[in-house]
Amino acid sequence: MSDIAVRAENLSKRYRIGERERYYTLRDSLAYLFAAPLRRLSNGRQESNTASLLPSASVSQAASGEPRSEFHWALKDVSFEIKHGEVVGIIGRNGAGKSTLLKILSQITEPTEGEARVHGRVGSLLEVGTGFHPELTGRENIYLNGAILGMKKKEIERKFDEIVTFAEIERFLDTPVKHYSSGMHMRLAFSVAAHLEPEILLVDEVLAVGDMAFQKKCLGKMENVAHDGRTVLFVSHNIAAVKALCSSAILLDEGKKVADGKVEGVVDHYLQTPANEGPAATIEPRTHRNSTGELWIAQIALENASGCPAAQLRIGEDFRLRIRFEIRQPVREIRIGVGFNTLEGVRIATMHHTDSGGELLSRSPGVYEISLKTVNPLLPGRYVISTGAHRALGGQTVDYVPEALRFDVLDVPAGGNHFEVYNPGLVRFEALWQPPRQLV
Repeated sequence: MSDIAVRAENLSKRYRIGERERYYTLRDSLAYLFAAPLRRLSNGRQESNTASLLPSASVSQAASGEPRSEFHWALKDVSFEIKHGEVVGIIGRNGAGKSTLLKILSQITEPTEGEARVHGRVGSLLEVGTGFHPELTGRENIYLNGAILGMKKKEIERKFDEIVTFAEIERFLDTPVKHYSSGMHMRLAFSVAAHLEPEILLVDEVLAVGDMAFQKKCLGKMENVAHDGRTVLFVSHNIAAVKALCSSAILLDEGKKVADGKVEGVVDHYLQTPANEGPAATIEPRTHRNSTGELWIAQIALENASGCPAAQLRIGEDFRLRIRFEIRQPVREIRIGVGFNTLEGVRIATMHHTDSGGELLSRSPGVYEISLKTVNPLLPGRYVISTGAHRALGGQTVDYVPEALRFDVLDVPAGGNHFEVYNPGLVRFEALWQPPRQLV
């Protein structure tokens, strides 16, 4: 058996702008799988019985003479090899092609050019609840997912209690998953994917919607999976988690592979790359988001104390964030929020528009803008803002865009208050020191 778990050769994926792609059903995938031996014979190729060969779509459109502006290359000429037992982080900014890559490896979509070979049983966790049938209960979906992975009923039963306990859904086990909150969906989806022992586990940003306690639990489980010698491909904006879990990494930028190798070197390359976003980031076209489609965040803008667009702030400077969003369907009791992270993915603070007494949003369709004003407490460095909206009842994510905007904090204090700016840490507390007084 080959020691290569995943091999990509000149992998490319092109989308027509504005066109929905057809994703294959389970029936389509099974039909393609059973026809694979005939295709391999006709092509004169010999493939391992344990390998799945993903098709290359026709590329005749490339020479069709249509305007190039109608197409977008989500991936372009990406090649790499991953050995069995490796834990590899896939990193890059929004729109870099990370999720597209995992969808191709999961056979959810097919490449436009090139080939990808996956040797082994694959478990995928690409979006919350992916692979769940909404009308089936949590119990039934566990067995369904196990069957899709090719497991026997006895194998699933052996892991069943462990899956349910980890997911913390005992009370709702026999409830149809269409009634689950996004958090319950995520917990069960992760638990199924991690416990049913696929040889290759593909994980895409599962930590974006969980609470801190469950995120820590997920990371611990993924460490166990990695130590068991299984292959893991982990897409995340949480660079700290990538560095903790992965031994190597692949950096994508605008659909191209720009670096791969040891995780420390690839992460350093990523963090040293100048941010593409300016002070006003238009995020409407981005596909890397978790959204129900009811509300769509279109733009986030940063303004300094003078009210001017800014990509840099001083320590202690007043600033304003403006968030523009479109309500496409009537919504009720929605919170808009922002989160501030380090480049390594460490959450510094989270704020919602209701924190200062604002009312929950219940609005009809239209374009809206909301803003917040505060004082910058951050010490010098580069930071990332994520933004999103969720329901007040149940916490379901309505729209969430990680890494929506980047900005820098300069080592220059605002207002002439001179202090040592090189103290270790992330934030500066407003504090008044009292002079020492003699006690004895």
